[in-house]
Amino acid sequence: MAHPNDPEFINLGIFECMAALIWKGLKNRRWLSHDQNIYIPYYAAHVIGSYTMNMEEFAERAVRAGVIPPLVELLRGRLTWVEQRVAVRALGHLATYPSTFPAVADHGEVLELAIQLASSSLEIVYSHFYQFVDRRLGYHCDLLTRGMGGAEMESRKAEEWASQLQCWSLQLINCFAFKPEFLHDICKPEFLAKLPGMWGGLVNENSPAGVGLLRTICQSKLGRGHVANISGVIEALCNIARSSDDWQYMAIDCLLWLVQDPSTYHKVIDKIAPTLIDLADISTLGDYKRLGDTIVTVLQECMQQNGNSRNSISSHTKEEIDELLSFKQKLKSEKNMPKEDLHIKQAAALVVKLEGNSLFSSGNIEGAAAKYSEALALCPMKSKKERVVLHSNRAQCYLLLQQPLAAISDATRALCLHSPLNRHAKSLWRRAQAYDMLGLAKESLLDAILFINECSQSSDPDLSLRQNKVPDYAERLVKKQMRAAWLFRESSLKHGGIHCEGDASDAFGQEADDSEWETVSESDGEDDERREADDETEWKSGGHREDAYEKS
Repeated sequence: MAHPNDPEFINLGIFECMAALIWKGLKNRRWLSHDQNIYIPYYAAHVIGSYTMNMEEFAERAVRAGVIPPLVELLRGRLTWVEQRVAVRALGHLATYPSTFPAVADHGEVLELAIQLASSSLEIVYSHFYQFVDRRLGYHCDLLTRGMGGAEMESRKAEEWASQLQCWSLQLINCFAFKPEFLHDICKPEFLAKLPGMWGGLVNENSPAGVGLLRTICQSKLGRGHVANISGVIEALCNIARSSDDWQYMAIDCLLWLVQDPSTYHKVIDKIAPTLIDLADISTLGDYKRLGDTIVTVLQECMQQNGNSRNSISSHTKEEIDELLSFKQKLKSEKNMPKEDLHIKQAAALVVKLEGNSLFSSGNIEGAAAKYSEALALCPMKSKKERVVLHSNRAQCYLLLQQPLAAISDATRALCLHSPLNRHAKSLWRRAQAYDMLGLAKESLLDAILFINECSQSSDPDLSLRQNKVPDYAERLVKKQMRAAWLFRESSLKHGGIHCEGDASDAFGQEADDSEWETVSESDGEDDERREADDETEWKSGGHREDAYEKS
């Protein structure tokens, strides 16, 4: 399988051979249990998946060779979860090509089986393998570790394979989601509600998982109608859009399509608008150029649509969008403003910011937040570095005032203004704390990890990792969130912790004492931030360099 594009074995009938071997393993259990034959169905399905991964011509020949029926039997769970994993992988490759998708779809149970597997895969792997160390099937252990490594390595690989089993099931479902006739089966509320939580974990960063499937669903009008009816999914998409998730852009796509659709607009605009407003300063996100301008245009169209409709959006949402549009108009007017006037405005903002810092240091957090708001109103829109500091400072105030949603909003705005995007360390840390307050472990974990990465590269002596040591408060939060976001957490709570040689031992399976995992808002890390607000950018009242004004 080192050369999956080589036709030599295809011409020799490898697909017919692999299909026959799977059937033999399914029908003749005595043969299957003899010697090393137990490995054969797994490797046969693996070979089919590898040779159909890149070449549509090979996939067509595999279908003609009759590989789909035995793969479907493995998908049913006729053997074990390891065979299900390679079967769903192979079927996913076959379903990718236009010429072979109909052959997969003709087996009507494939979609339903994939949905069931995506929903239950983590529980299956946990309860059938991970939980009982002394009951693990020997050939499972060999497949996972190739005979190298003990129980710890087996557990680590099992978590990775469980993630792949779920993500490959979602990939197979995704092939069906492009066809409108299958959306009713996919868009069942109980399944859609689970999709945002299917994220693959840290062990599988290459798959968009649940949010990828949601993006495909939201590309169709029918799909958007189903998604718009589930408030939990909308809320989760907003959280992903305002996070360090690699698939952030997919969540943003979903939100934009939902508010652009006249049939879903009024259901979601009040929930989605605050998130889009926070993201309106994004310049480039991956391949998306001027994404912030696109967001502003969409929200402006929403306002026009609202004016022509009987159903109006809430007054609060309207005020927020109006404020955003006025800010963008202010940015345009600044282009024609004399530099001296801009310097005066920036100097005035600096004075107010320093007043806010003083109030913050004295413990008047509400007063400091008000001053930072006043400074933001004065600060030129083109002074992005200064606005990053102000938003980040105000986010810290909201954290101390126990207002996590407001803190997330300001931290996100700071991260969108910062260049490069999502790389302002202090804002990452503040948003990680805010998500922790809301119990959103995954979002908090991703921000905390990125914060540590940024600290390792920072030249700021307050942030740089001394002797490459991760700050204690960051390490505590990461450990807490890794525990809370662990792929097998729900399964372990349902089935109990890990058992080894008949004795139960806690391995993320029992609830931890929260006092052991204090958040930074309760730790020494906060004391440092209470003493002094950020002042990481030089604000000069005179002689300001021209290059401080970033070109739009």
